[in-house]
Amino acid sequence: MFTSVNTRAASTYKRVAVDTGVQTADPHQLVSLLFDALIQSLNLARGAMERRDVASKGAAIGKAIRIMEEGLKAGLNLQEGGELAANLKGLYEYSVQRLTLANLRNEVAPIHEVLNLIEPLADSWKQIRAGALQGA
Repeated sequence: MFTSVNTRAASTYKRVAVDTGVQTADPHQLVSLLFDALIQSLNLARGAMERRDVASKGAAIGKAIRIMEEGLKAGLNLQEGGELAANLKGLYEYSVQRLTLANLRNEVAPIHEVLNLIEPLADSWKQIRAGALQGA
């Protein structure tokens, strides 16, 4: 099956825009992008579960786990971050466990739980940036 030229062009534009956004982002913006991608993956997993689309569910949960492990958790500075970094590490580890359970048992409740933990953190992260920009 072929896709239209407009669909391919839009897809290419989106890929280039994301790549450019990542390449030009400062560390704070990169974390925001990770939170956005994490929340999007969790919502995709939830939707896939509701549609009983096992393959998409597994892919979305796998992506969410990779974002937490390789992006958010790996980026923590445990030596300089003190108690806050240790708490975030624990939160990410707990979230990974809950998502693994959600995937194994095909349960949406752990995904909702992780969303309820991550969304306020992502919002707070964005408010830090907004506050810094207003104070500048």
